[in-house]
Amino acid sequence: MLNRFLIALLLLPVLAVSIAVADHHAKSEEKADDGFVPLFNGKDLTGWKTEGNWVVGEDGLLEIQPVKGKGGWKRYKDYLYTDKQYENYVLSLEYKLPRNGNSGLHFRIAGPGDDWGKIDPVSKGIECQILDSHGKPDDKMSHHDCGGIIRTSPPSKNMAKPAGEWNKMVLTCNGQNITVVLNGEEIINIQQDEGEMKDRPLKGYIALQDHGMQSWFRDIKIKELD
Repeated sequence: MLNRFLIALLLLPVLAVSIAVADHHAKSEEKADDGFVPLFNGKDLTGWKTEGNWVVGEDGLLEIQPVKGKGGWKRYKDYLYTDKQYENYVLSLEYKLPRNGNSGLHFRIAGPGDDWGKIDPVSKGIECQILDSHGKPDDKMSHHDCGGIIRTSPPSKNMAKPAGEWNKMVLTCNGQNITVVLNGEEIINIQQDEGEMKDRPLKGYIALQDHGMQSWFRDIKIKELD
């Protein structure tokens, strides 16, 4: 009886390791099967197109490096565009801004075929604002503040983190329904055909805005919906 007890004690560490390994494999498989695919590989701009100043840093971050004397945001060719169009999907990304930083996530941008340089993301697409809005009262938030849909809807609350901290934004486009979750909180839930963006297509390019200010992005991934 004593020998069986000793053997059981000796086998406990092995059993614990086996359970841990199995749990790790299960979590890995779950992560691999979540349906998301990377839009940014952390190495280069494969899958994107731009004539702007987007670079991949040594740490694998996607970064916009503004050119001195080249400010403004109407340099549409300097935006960073996906090289294909998407319709229904969940898009997840993380971003970081400097103090007073400004950028934008544009989506469902209509494009004139292969001549992507003629794309106008402002008049032909929809923008979810990315802005250093931290600290602004919820009841003062407008469609131009962080997480708002420009010309359409303000965020329901201010979920922007302080400048220099990473934020996570999840955009879902499913038919006419558009939702935005910022740092774990749903702040936008609208119907595209009921607002100012009702003339925008349901399928188009995705872009990140070059607003002439430095900004950083990482972990950009997408899951297309049926």
